[in-house]
Amino acid sequence: MQEIIHMIIQRYDESRKEEVRDVVLEVLLEHGFEYDRLKDSDLKDIKGYYFTKGGTFFVGLADGRVVGTAGVRKLNGDLCEIRRIYLKKGFRGKGNGEKLFQAALDFAGKNCSGAVLKTDSTLQKAIGMYLKNGFTFVKEEEGYLYYEKRF
Repeated sequence: MQEIIHMIIQRYDESRKEEVRDVVLEVLLEHGFEYDRLKDSDLKDIKGYYFTKGGTFFVGLADGRVVGTAGVRKLNGDLCEIRRIYLKKGFRGKGNGEKLFQAALDFAGKNCSGAVLKTDSTLQKAIGMYLKNGFTFVKEEEGYLYYEKRF
């Protein structure tokens, strides 16, 4: 019998910066994506990128280590962007990704009039979760799919 490890979600704090970066890079590489200095610049200043404008960033913890992430960034107007729904491989398929996404969605629902997100077209499980939670497809651009939801 394999022990079920429960993931708890907490608000990000700076002491987790390296762990968050490691989780994100591990998941990116696993899906065939490279670290991109520009696209991934939010990882250098998570507090500044997410919290300064009124957004938030969550970490999923198991055994005291970061195993997942979820970010909400405020955009112009009253929209926000849900980003960085990342989960280490061993923690998928157990509802943990949904939990992280739900935390981000709840925050967005309380603090924004709508949420947008973009994803790669190969990430079918993630797309299914977005659609199930009321997001609608907006457009495809340069290999990315864009979705939005109004609250």
